[in-house]
Amino acid sequence: MTDGAVSGGHGDGGARASVLVAADKFKGSLTAVEVAERVAAGIRRVAPGVPVEALPVADGGDGTVAAAVAAGFERREVPVTGPRGERLTAAYALRGGTAVVEMAEASGLQHLPPGVFAPLTATTHGTGELLRAALDAGARSVVLGVGGSASTDGGAGMLTALGARFLDAAGRPVAEGGGGLAALASADLSGLDPRLAHTEIVLASDVDNPLTGPKGAAAVYGPQKGAGPEDVVALDAALGRYAAVLESLLGPPAAGLDRAPGAGAAGGIGYGALVGLGARFRAGIEVMLDVLGFAAALERATLVVTGEGSLDEQTLHGKAPAGVAAAARARGIDVVAVCGRLALAPPALRGAGILRAYALSDLEPDP
Repeated sequence: MTDGAVSGGHGDGGARASVLVAADKFKGSLTAVEVAERVAAGIRRVAPGVPVEALPVADGGDGTVAAAVAAGFERREVPVTGPRGERLTAAYALRGGTAVVEMAEASGLQHLPPGVFAPLTATTHGTGELLRAALDAGARSVVLGVGGSASTDGGAGMLTALGARFLDAAGRPVAEGGGGLAALASADLSGLDPRLAHTEIVLASDVDNPLTGPKGAAAVYGPQKGAGPEDVVALDAALGRYAAVLESLLGPPAAGLDRAPGAGAAGGIGYGALVGLGARFRAGIEVMLDVLGFAAALERATLVVTGEGSLDEQTLHGKAPAGVAAAARARGIDVVAVCGRLALAPPALRGAGILRAYALSDLEPDP
């Protein structure tokens, strides 16, 4: 990036430039915080007189808690149940009465050993424990960021940790994980933590898939979690049974929620949040920009630098750079992007509100 890229404004009559660095993580390489630090350092090197403000962003997936902490939230760590039933330490973020809970912290793929998957048995139990810890800390507004999950259990583990019961025909609890839902005969939500009824829960996700079917949680995302073709069929059927049991239990309030946007997010935990926690769905990046105070930071900027590891077609569908660019464009502020790999042509970038993109692969082709 040249000095010229940071010396202009946006119709402000030549007022002093100020750069806002609001990029997501480069997955597998740099966290959003590290990206912000490095981009800011580069700008200061070539344009030392230009004020630079860093605001790491996330869209609800892994890295969401870290972004909240960088924006001034307090990091809280608690012991929880991991996706394979192991004990681990997970974190959530808290500021005032608002908590940011990232399901990947407790139930994410990163907690599985390399090459080891548990498509039928991985659980979201730990995410429920994280939510309960946030309630214990006084949170009455919770952003539940979902993405990067190891599980396809429809959020049943999460609800179990919060007091729900899922039983087989003999009245025994079904096994943890999506596979266990195949034996589901009845559910009891009467034991859910009563504080949930007085807590606003926002389901923050960058996907809007339904729970089941060809675009559902098992079919689209199951293979990423080690599910073979037979596993996908079994998990899809089990999630369908789960939805039928809950709809029978709850009646009209649950009707159609399995097809609602976000129901299939993160192995169907979106559905569990919608039907069991009364959550409302919002695009993850929109929620996080609100929580992180992006609007106030944007007021101070004449140029925004955004980005993520790969700028591609997925970026255009609810990923963090697209959300950042849309918000900046609405205020007439120029946006450029940095990325590891660039797979979008200039017209697609401009359509998303990004003037130019700088790819690390242009400097070093070997990943």
